Amino acid sequence: MKYKWLNKKDNKEVIIFFNGWGMDESVVNHLDPALYDIVMFYDYNSLDTDFDFNELIDYQKRYLVAWSMGVMVATLFEQNYDSATAINGTLFPIDDENGIPKRIYDLTIRGFNEKGAKRFISSMFLNEPPSLEISRTIENQKSELEALKNYKSNTDFNYTRVILSSDDKIIPTKNQVNFWKVEPNIVSGHCPFFQFKSWGELL
Repeated sequence: MKYKWLNKKDNKEVIIFFNGWGMDESVVNHLDPALYDIVMFYDYNSLDTDFDFNELIDYQKRYLVAWSMGVMVATLFEQNYDSATAINGTLFPIDDENGIPKRIYDLTIRGFNEKGAKRFISSMFLNEPPSLEISRTIENQKSELEALKNYKSNTDFNYTRVILSSDDKIIPTKNQVNFWKVEPNIVSGHCPFFQFKSWGELL
């Protein structure tokens, strides 16, 4: 698992962001950090990380924001958070009733290539997708898909807020509703970040 500080200016509060599969900071670069330090985790080919979670202890407040597959992965690195937001993901992201149907997930792995990557980006949005320059190779993204099948959530983890899109074509909205028992609360596709201007709106 890789990490990157998106903002580190000795602020008193920190946002810990667990990104979605195959992504980098391209999907959130436009968000204003305001008075938050922000560390992003991504690339879950392995859960090994050289990030020292003790770095977070000195912050007065710690907020978790997790998106897509990151909703599951974040539960494996449990901290004491002041809030925890799950965005378009569940604790069972590869599941016929609560996530991506297993057959669809396996077919995605089998046929993943440059064309498939572009199709995935388009499917994340309701309208014309923004221009994203994601610095991940096809091979790296495909192996991450395979690795994610081996991880299991800490089901004791509690999210305090759920952002659920109305038309998620990646992790079907109806399956997320089935898991969270809440109705969609934002008109969006799988990637809702471009409807927000600042990180604080996600807390």
